[in-house]
Amino acid sequence: MKYLLLVGDGMGDYPLAELGGKTPLEAARTPTMDALCGQGELFFAQTVPEGYPPGSDVANMSLLGYDPARYYTGRAPLEAAAMGVHLAADEIAFRCNLVTLDYDLASGQAAMVDFAAGHIGNDESHQLIAALQAACGSAMFHFYPGVSYRHLLVVKGEHPGFVPVPPHDHSGRDVSEYFRNYLRLPAWRELLTTASAVLATHPVNVARQKAGKKPATMIWPWGEGKAPSMPALAARFGISGTMVSAVDLLKGLAVVGGLDVASVSGATGYIDTNYAGKARAALDALENQDFVFVHLEGPDEAGHQGILADKIQAIEDFDGRIVAPLVAALQERNEEFRALITMDHFTPMAIRTHSRDAVPVLLYDSRHDSALRLPFCESACLDEARRAGAAPVTGHHLLARLLEQKED
Repeated sequence: MKYLLLVGDGMGDYPLAELGGKTPLEAARTPTMDALCGQGELFFAQTVPEGYPPGSDVANMSLLGYDPARYYTGRAPLEAAAMGVHLAADEIAFRCNLVTLDYDLASGQAAMVDFAAGHIGNDESHQLIAALQAACGSAMFHFYPGVSYRHLLVVKGEHPGFVPVPPHDHSGRDVSEYFRNYLRLPAWRELLTTASAVLATHPVNVARQKAGKKPATMIWPWGEGKAPSMPALAARFGISGTMVSAVDLLKGLAVVGGLDVASVSGATGYIDTNYAGKARAALDALENQDFVFVHLEGPDEAGHQGILADKIQAIEDFDGRIVAPLVAALQERNEEFRALITMDHFTPMAIRTHSRDAVPVLLYDSRHDSALRLPFCESACLDEARRAGAAPVTGHHLLARLLEQKED
C-alpha cells in the first residue's frame, strides 16, 4: 500500500461575488480531485489548535501528525533544520524576509509594500544576503540564504522581548507599531540601520528598480524559536517517506520528522514552479518507500498577493499537474494507494492572510468506492458534514487515519 498526502497550501477560501458566490476552489477546474472525491470520504479537519496562530508552520506540523501543543517551538527553527543549520542552546532562529518596506528610521514610520520583495529570485536574494552577512554579521547575528525572499537569521543570546509579526499578515498596511519594536533595542536598531544602507545601494536593487521591479528595501525577522525535538515518523508509524516541497519550512518538518527531502530543480514556491519535477520526485520516492507528502505553495502565495487569477490557476495546476499524474501513474502500476488531499489552512482573498477555519479533507482509497459523488470544495464538505453530523477531525490525527493506524 502506498500513502499520499497532497497539500495545496492556502487553497481554502470564502465565496466571492466576482465568482458568482463560488470560492476559488469551486470555480477552478479540478476534474481529478472531483473524481476522487466522488469515490472517497469528505470531511473537515481543524489543523490549527485553539490558541495558536494560523500559520503554515502550525498547520503543516498538524498534517504531518505532530500535535503543536507538544512539539511547536516556532517556525524559523524548522527552516534552520532544512538548511542544515544547527542551533546551539543559546541561539534563536528567526525567519528573515527580504521585504519592500516604505519606512523612515528616524520616526519608525513604516508601510509593508510587499512582504516578498516582488518574489525576488534566488540569485538576486543570495547576493543580498551575502552582502548583509558581510556588513551586519557578528557574534550576535548571522544570516543564511534560503529561497526567494525567505531567509534565516540566527541570533545568539536572549530573546529580544517582543513578538515579531508575519509580514504577509500586513500586506499593504501600516506596520509602524511593529517596526518600532526592532528599533527600540540598540543592537537591533544598529542591525536594521546597517541593513538599510546595504540594501539601498546594492547593485541588485538598483537593477531591479531600473527594470520596474520592487526592490528589497529591508529585512523583516519573525517566526522565532529554539530547536525542536520530535520523534521520527518511522518510529511512530513504521513508514519510510519523502517530502516534496519548495519551501524550507516543509523541508525542515521533514528533516526533524525523519523523512527524506526531494531535491527538485526549478521548484519556486509559486505558480511558475516545476510541477513535472515534483510529480516525478514523488513517484520516484514511491518506488521504494511507503509515503510521500507533496506540498504546493502557489495558492497561498496568490492569496497573500490578492491575485485571484493566480490562485485559481494554482489550484487547477495542483489538480492537473500534481494530483492527476500521480493518480494515473499509480493506477498504471496497479498499486493500491490511499490519498489524503487537503490544504493546511485557508488564505482568503478578502483578508490576504491565513484564517483558522477547519479545512476540507478528501480521503481516497483505491480499494473502495464510497459512491459519495460530491465535488471537492468547501460547500460540498459543509453539506456532507451536516448530513453526517460530524465534527472536524483533530488535525494531528489525520496522518494516522491515512495510514489506518492508531494515533500514538
